[in-house]
Amino acid sequence: MAVGRPGTPPGRPGDGVTDSVTDTAEDGTRLHRLLGGEPTAWLVQRTRDRLEAGRPLTGTVTLTGATVEQRRAVERLTGRPPRSGTSLSVSLPEVDRVLRESGAAPGGLAEAVALLTGPLRDRNRDRAATASAWAAAFVPLEEAVAGRTELAAWRRWLDATGVVRRLAPSPEEALALLDQVAAVLRRLPSRGIPIGRLAAECCGDAHALDDGRPAGTLAVSAVRALAGLPSAADMSADSRRTAWACVGVHLDDLSSLVLCLGLPGDSRTALGQVLALHRETGQPAVLTLRQLRCHDEALSAGLVRLCENPVVIAAAADELGSRCPPLVCVGGQPSAAGWQLLDLLAAGGAEFRYHGDFDWGGIRIAGAVRQRVGQGRSRWQPWRYDQNAYEATALAVHAARLPGLTGDPVPTPWDPGLAAAMARHGVRVEEELSLDTLLADLCAETPSGQLE
Repeated sequence: MAVGRPGTPPGRPGDGVTDSVTDTAEDGTRLHRLLGGEPTAWLVQRTRDRLEAGRPLTGTVTLTGATVEQRRAVERLTGRPPRSGTSLSVSLPEVDRVLRESGAAPGGLAEAVALLTGPLRDRNRDRAATASAWAAAFVPLEEAVAGRTELAAWRRWLDATGVVRRLAPSPEEALALLDQVAAVLRRLPSRGIPIGRLAAECCGDAHALDDGRPAGTLAVSAVRALAGLPSAADMSADSRRTAWACVGVHLDDLSSLVLCLGLPGDSRTALGQVLALHRETGQPAVLTLRQLRCHDEALSAGLVRLCENPVVIAAAADELGSRCPPLVCVGGQPSAAGWQLLDLLAAGGAEFRYHGDFDWGGIRIAGAVRQRVGQGRSRWQPWRYDQNAYEATALAVHAARLPGLTGDPVPTPWDPGLAAAMARHGVRVEEELSLDTLLADLCAETPSGQLE
């Protein structure tokens, strides 16, 4: 015969399952009465913070400016009145003992907090897992930039600015994004590719590299690093177009232009006819990337002089007209059209003589052109673009009238003394100041393509 629990109503025999449920309900009610109200919420939260941080439940926690209700709640919990004063201190070991001995939470304070507020997190483990996930997200990018010193500063810039986490808040999003950017970087520099095609092949979306898209934002900053430009700078449409063009990517084939004068043409091809007409009339030709891409033959021009600024082309057209020897303006950082024209001329065996602004930006441009068309450097030579020319021009103008150099120094391997002289004098000499000398060279050039 079953024996009922003390206090069991007559006619209801004690049942083990029922007793257990009843005990649990009573314990839960007791726990909520002791620790589950709003006046003790601060204590529960402080305890939870400690547990999730992996800290032991020792010592006391203190609440400044405690209310009357909060002080009374602690008195009911511990059975003793709090000390006088404006702050309220509670011993965590004492609360743990009370909860165990009362049966409200046999597992103590840690169990009580989990029952009241839900399962506890291991924040240290969560942080480690998150850090590991973020590190894994960067693996594709690390592999793509390994050994590429020109991208080392850009890679550090990503960490310093936190731009990746702004564009992709979670490690999963970052992994997908950086995998796309890494695929783009592995394709650069290119010998010439539309940006839509590059995006489609590397990102699976022809518009992924558009302005404002996450992959486009990161990729164009890397492109600027590859071109020797600051990672964060003017990001106008023209600036983006120029940056992409430096690595052989064109945004479209009509807005990318290059200026030239005196290039020989022919009567067989569309581009040849354009060049021949402009040479005959002595007028500069503005060529689009589309025209150059549609031309599938090398261009033969012998000696080709390169300048950085359109003013040299304009002055040469005024001075020499149809007698001007082949002259191409790279227009600062060459556009995609500019690179395409230089490639066609290089394929035709051209010899290049280069002049530009004597500043660090101009030196970078010269180095990029030299790298592109040099072929062992023998086909690229400076055109009054060395230490002697710099110092002669700088001395001809009062130094106080010249602007100062800005930016980081750049080596000049064709004449190491040039970089040293520029650093020593610290002044910028624009190409316009050399205009008379450059025109004299063009005038003196013989039909064989050599200077007299």
